Amino acid sequence: MPDSNMLNIETLVPWLDRTLPELGDGPLAAEILTGGATNIVMRIDRGGTSVVLRRPPLAPRPDSFKVLGREARVLGALNGTPVRKPELIAYCEDQSVLGVPFYIMEYVPGWLAMDPKKFPAAFDPPEIRRQLAFELIGGIAELAKVDYRAVGLEGFGKPDGFLARQVDRWLYQHASYADSEGYGYRPLPGKDVVVDWLRANTPETPQVGIIHGDYGYPNALFAPEAPARLAAMIDWELSTIGDPLLDLGWLMYAVPSERSAVRPPELYQDASYPLREELVDHYAAITGRPVVNLTYYMVLAQFKLAMLLERHYARGLNGRLDRDMGEQMGALVLDLLRAASEMTHEFDGASERQMA
Repeated sequence: MPDSNMLNIETLVPWLDRTLPELGDGPLAAEILTGGATNIVMRIDRGGTSVVLRRPPLAPRPDSFKVLGREARVLGALNGTPVRKPELIAYCEDQSVLGVPFYIMEYVPGWLAMDPKKFPAAFDPPEIRRQLAFELIGGIAELAKVDYRAVGLEGFGKPDGFLARQVDRWLYQHASYADSEGYGYRPLPGKDVVVDWLRANTPETPQVGIIHGDYGYPNALFAPEAPARLAAMIDWELSTIGDPLLDLGWLMYAVPSERSAVRPPELYQDASYPLREELVDHYAAITGRPVVNLTYYMVLAQFKLAMLLERHYARGLNGRLDRDMGEQMGALVLDLLRAASEMTHEFDGASERQMA
């Protein structure tokens, strides 16, 4: 059972009785599923029913309460849509219950396909593993089709000029580490090339929609049994309204391509997975929209992730994160910028050949 700083049973149980009587009135049991600097996620059992409680960390960031409220809003808006995610059950802003806002969502059994060496035995056959990637793509394709206005998410983000703001948004994020982490800038080869290329090649957004913002194998629950089936997309804290193709670029930059010589960063890949071209065709088939300017979205995704992960490198240096983990994240930052820079050169070379 989590300690009372995380979960005050004396105040939570009366709130559950008032708000969710359908859970029953038996003794309450709880276990921590994940707990860290971002959020604490707990499985709550009462009366034979399991739900999940998500709350801010014990040392909240300045924006923790706002971020949690945004997560609850987007999950609630997507209730009843084809998007595979946990159903929002209740959101509580009353801090007298747990001392912080929190929300209750559906408990979805599943597993994370992050390490191919640790997959359930039912997913050993390559033809079954192959379907995991198609299911992963299906999740964001279904999300991209949702009309954000129709589900009540008008004002949830600022879609006008979304892509044009991205470079400055993530440069600002990187610069903030000087104050928050005591970070001294290190050379980041390829960063300036990528920044200049992104500024010069920003496309128009073909379709505005809901973005998950951090979607991939670490945030995709697959059903326990074969065949492969995406059970739920989780961790919606970076969701907003903008260009859904950024979610696709977030997935595709790490997938090998038959048309590109760029070696992608080695993240969550398995030899049985489809090539990039197959997955892009699958996305287009589900959404009914052509995929254009994919290189831009892949370069932007890698730049964004590099700027985010540089914070982990800084925290490894200042002792707030395990140093070995910080070094691993720092090496990944360099690899992301390497691949992004190579993509820009390959794209420019292809454009020049087409024009010659």
